[in-house]
Amino acid sequence: MTPAAPPPGHEIADRLVLTRPAQVRALGHPLRTTILGLLTERAASVAELAEATHRPKSTIAHHVSVLHLAGLVQVVRTRRVRAVEERFYGRAARTVTISVDPGGAELPLDFNDFEVAARESSAAYEARRLWAFLRHARLSDEQASEFWTRIRDLVEEYDRLPRSGATTYGLAVGIYPVPDYPRLPDPREPGAPDAG
Repeated sequence: MTPAAPPPGHEIADRLVLTRPAQVRALGHPLRTTILGLLTERAASVAELAEATHRPKSTIAHHVSVLHLAGLVQVVRTRRVRAVEERFYGRAARTVTISVDPGGAELPLDFNDFEVAARESSAAYEARRLWAFLRHARLSDEQASEFWTRIRDLVEEYDRLPRSGATTYGLAVGIYPVPDYPRLPDPREPGAPDAG
């Protein structure tokens, strides 16, 4: 197992489980997940985030405010720059997951991670630098849940890796039901071809 990365300059929880609709909606914009990704490395100001994302400071300030109100980022330190107090924001937790049992609340969808991954990975695919698998297996709901827990643990290990190197790598994983995936007939059923 990879050792845990040092905190990004402030206290940070290992995991935050989202249970409120406003928290999930806060994740519903790819720029906000990019901001959270950047804050995995260290705390940053709105100006630094704007420079990194090539977006106006006003746009970044809006998205940081949404994340802050949802409890996904926190002010971890401040400094005086001329007559203005500059805030540095850090993640509230290293890993953010959405509750599978929000206590009766109907949680909205955030966004499709695979749509984002497809856009991000197209250049890597063309350059033959995309490592991917797509597999299908018939599983019980319990088996799928157990397997997802193992995948989540691996993703958390990935999140703890120390940030180094010149290239950022994306990681997209998921388990999803495919209702119309082809199935071979059960050889025990009447009329099925003989299994030989």
